[in-house]
Amino acid sequence: MIFDATFWVTISFFIFLGILIYFKVPQKVKKVLEQNIHNIKNQINEAEKLKEDAKNILIEQEKKISNSKKEVKAMIDKANNDAEQNIIRVNEDFHTLMENRKKNVEDRIKQLKNQAAKDIKNASVKIAIESVEKLIKNSLDKSKLDKIYSSSIEETKLALKKKSS
Repeated sequence: MIFDATFWVTISFFIFLGILIYFKVPQKVKKVLEQNIHNIKNQINEAEKLKEDAKNILIEQEKKISNSKKEVKAMIDKANNDAEQNIIRVNEDFHTLMENRKKNVEDRIKQLKNQAAKDIKNASVKIAIESVEKLIKNSLDKSKLDKIYSSSIEETKLALKKKSS
């Protein structure tokens, strides 16, 4: 029997397959491939878990940012309200103070007017008394009496003008 090269290649191929099966190479390859598949699945699951964690952290941070924006807006609104209330309060205090000062000044003016009127009356009475004393002391005739009376009136007018200015 003549064996050609194809026969020997076929025999070597089967021997090779037998050696592979004997040393359990296909199971080892299968085991390595399954382990690789398992590792890849674990990595995918871990990546998905990390992705979910990242989404949760992102949502949480967005909520914090939203809450912070609300707090900042509330703080700004409160500060504006406080500023407005302070302005109103200060304005009211200022107006109250000005009204009190105005009232005090008006009272002082009334007191000064009353005092001036009293001073004028006192000066008028004094001048009148002095005039009467001059008249009585001099006991003059009617023409001199008229002159003294006229001069007394002029003196009174001048005294009043001096007191009023």
